[in-house]
Amino acid sequence: MKFKQITVKASVLATLSTALLLAAGPASAHCDGVDGPVIKAAQQALDTGNVNRVLIWVQPSDQAQIKDAFRKTLDVRQLNPNAKKMADYSFFETLVRVHRAGEGAPYTGIQPAGRDLGPAVVAGDKALETGAVQPLANLLTQAVHKSVGGQFKDVIAKRDFKVDDVAGGQEYVKAYVGYIHSVERIYKATEVLAHGDSQDGAASAHQH
Repeated sequence: MKFKQITVKASVLATLSTALLLAAGPASAHCDGVDGPVIKAAQQALDTGNVNRVLIWVQPSDQAQIKDAFRKTLDVRQLNPNAKKMADYSFFETLVRVHRAGEGAPYTGIQPAGRDLGPAVVAGDKALETGAVQPLANLLTQAVHKSVGGQFKDVIAKRDFKVDDVAGGQEYVKAYVGYIHSVERIYKATEVLAHGDSQDGAASAHQH
């Protein structure tokens, strides 16, 4: 009965975290990828000549730098196809580097298209594309259930140690601490987003 109550609470928590994630804005854990939203926006900006398409991806203090790079890129694009290709890529690098710096994340280069981002990022983008959040909520619920549920069972299995079994008690404490830390991290993640301070959480999530 207790375990069922735990899984129900975990399900509610996962659904809540999904709603908060979507409210915070589009997923951009793949912001450094060729097929990611930042470079897609950059390509659209260059093709239309509208820098505003990319300014949303950088901090206000960095907008002047991006505007300058954008103007220079448009000028070089006019020279020839090879110059256009090189100028575009240079602009992509500048934009991604500045975007990640604004998140507190390191720049590790432009990443190839089609890389494995894990199921959460894919499901997050899919939810935004389709307008249906339930599949994403289900995925997060299953992930929380698997993680917390497994730790919960481990703690229950180890808590009935004999008072003189110090080694057994230590195993229990190790399992208990890991379990509590996991629960606390999940709860704090939703608290951070609920208070609107999504940047710090986003920065750590994007470093991959």
